[in-house]
Amino acid sequence: MKCRHCHAPLTQCFVDLGSAPPSNAYLSEPDLQKPETCYPLRVLVCGECHLVQTEDYVAEDTVFDADYAYFSSTSRSWLAHAQAYCEKVTARFGLNPDSFVIEVASNDGYLLRNFVEHGIPCLGIEPTASTAAAAEAIGVPTLQAFFGAELAARLVQEGRQADLIAGNNVFAHVPDINDFTAGLARALKPGGVVTLEFPHLMRLVEFSQFDTIYHEHFSYLSLMVVARIFAQAGLRIFDVDELPTHGGSLRVYGCHSGASHVEAPAVNAVLAEETRRGMATADYYEGFQAKTEAVRNGLIEFLLTARREGRSVAGYGAAAKGNTLLNYAGIKPDLLPFICDAAAAKIGKFMPGSHIPILDPAVLESRRPDYLIILPWNIAQEVRSQNAHLAAKGTRFVVAVPELIIM
Repeated sequence: MKCRHCHAPLTQCFVDLGSAPPSNAYLSEPDLQKPETCYPLRVLVCGECHLVQTEDYVAEDTVFDADYAYFSSTSRSWLAHAQAYCEKVTARFGLNPDSFVIEVASNDGYLLRNFVEHGIPCLGIEPTASTAAAAEAIGVPTLQAFFGAELAARLVQEGRQADLIAGNNVFAHVPDINDFTAGLARALKPGGVVTLEFPHLMRLVEFSQFDTIYHEHFSYLSLMVVARIFAQAGLRIFDVDELPTHGGSLRVYGCHSGASHVEAPAVNAVLAEETRRGMATADYYEGFQAKTEAVRNGLIEFLLTARREGRSVAGYGAAAKGNTLLNYAGIKPDLLPFICDAAAAKIGKFMPGSHIPILDPAVLESRRPDYLIILPWNIAQEVRSQNAHLAAKGTRFVVAVPELIIM
């Protein structure tokens, strides 16, 4: 395999998590009687541009299909995050009813609904039928398609270049990152702004967040690599926000290379920190495999101890990161009997690979486990708050990443 950005041969392994099914390929009960397709989950580092990337095994339309089960609006904290973003960029860039906003990978309209409410014309571009339909149902205009240079050219022909293009947690999800970025440049007005949010590779390494690695994520990104990818497409980064979301994310603000947006000091500050930590060297990426094994072993030991002591355990949040963790650790229903999730699209189904049943959170009141493992640790505080009544009756909350913590 060659690097998906600079096309140099890939020889260095970052981490090998074995094999697993696509992380959002939730199963119905009849599916349990059928063969389940698994793919290697191995991540490599480019020695030339330092883009961290999965080996190519899974096609884009395999993981983002018509039954895609991730709905952004399920998380209240994420809805609040999206609302705050919309208020910030509307004020900063003077967006109004004469502006045009595009969101790429707009999911169920969780973000664009805020622009609709303020009378700012917008368009969501979303490939999955399930979430696109949900967005349309709440009044968010949505084009069901994968975004790239070809679609961007069509939008330009239709007179639909954007003043703002937003992309939250999509840049890591595209197999052809160069074509996607070229599409951003083409669909952006000369003075327009593109913002992209993505988990920061520096934090992934620092906090052993290997469970954010799954087949939907084709790339794992640093600011220095994103700046290089942008530059190749005629874009430049003029500002960056460090965010707490997803365990530590970046929001980059980009524009055409010749646009008048002034570069903020934050850009050089983050680049300097990445350089100080050695992210442009091969040595930085060594040793991550051992960190993942320590997390895996800690979870297994906890579950085995709980079973020996006769303690009941359940999971909360049928998230993609949970699937990575459970499949890497080989956890099955004998150690984790069920997982609860608030998303209606997941309730009644089974986790891919582990085949752990997904139940309505209402069952926690009657089954009241001794321990509740919060698999999407990035919203642990939200989950604890929603289930405070369980804690009052003795349930203890657990997270496994970056280390096992019992709360």
